[in-house]
Amino acid sequence: MLIDTHCHLDAAEFDADRDAVHALARAAGVERIVIPAVAVDGFPKVKSTVGRYPGCVAAYGIHPLYVMQAQESDLAVLRDWLVNEQPVAVGEIGLDFYVADVDPGRQEFFFVEQLKLAREFDLPVLLHVRRAVHQVLRQLRRIGVRGGIAHAFNGSRQQADEFIKLGFKLGFGGAMTFSGSTRIRALAASLPLDAIVLETDAPDIPPAWLGGGRNSPGELARIARCLAELRSLSEHDVATACTASARAILPVL
Repeated sequence: MLIDTHCHLDAAEFDADRDAVHALARAAGVERIVIPAVAVDGFPKVKSTVGRYPGCVAAYGIHPLYVMQAQESDLAVLRDWLVNEQPVAVGEIGLDFYVADVDPGRQEFFFVEQLKLAREFDLPVLLHVRRAVHQVLRQLRRIGVRGGIAHAFNGSRQQADEFIKLGFKLGFGGAMTFSGSTRIRALAASLPLDAIVLETDAPDIPPAWLGGGRNSPGELARIARCLAELRSLSEHDVATACTASARAILPVL
């Protein structure tokens, strides 16, 4: 059994063949898929996707790259969804200081307020972190949540250890499959296995063998195989360990 801890199955890229994509994932052994929202106007589609496809569960949050379109009132909407829908996590939230035209101060405001909601509802968080690891860790230490997943982790070993100390798992997916991704592959090979969860981030971050094409949750089995090869373990052992790690941080899975 495999768990895709981060997959945007609700994305428009899957509108034409979502049934087939989900069926192929199930056939490949992906029994659970976590679908994080990125903006409040997308919450209903995430909900309907989860309702249609067995094994799919929802997280609700406002992505840092969507905060420029967001209103402060969206935080009240998010709170209502947390009350009424009981998602597995708050997410996708975080900070992205790579994109120049998304105001860092506005990102930080929404991030902090969503961390407070996660603390209030005792929910884990699904984190987007790009060029902002120190700032994210600072807010996590200040506010304190019950852990979560640092998705598509691309930091240093020291930063990885800091996330682990705070009760977080680290998400590895398509980027790990590229031979040139030496730092990510070294981390995947050397971090405690119980700190690692698997993800696709589909339709984004396609693995090496897709040649830049659309990613899908059905690729998770081959991503797991890559991790097994990096760690000189069996695919079964990696799948078992990563599933246990996902369930430790997202118990409803």
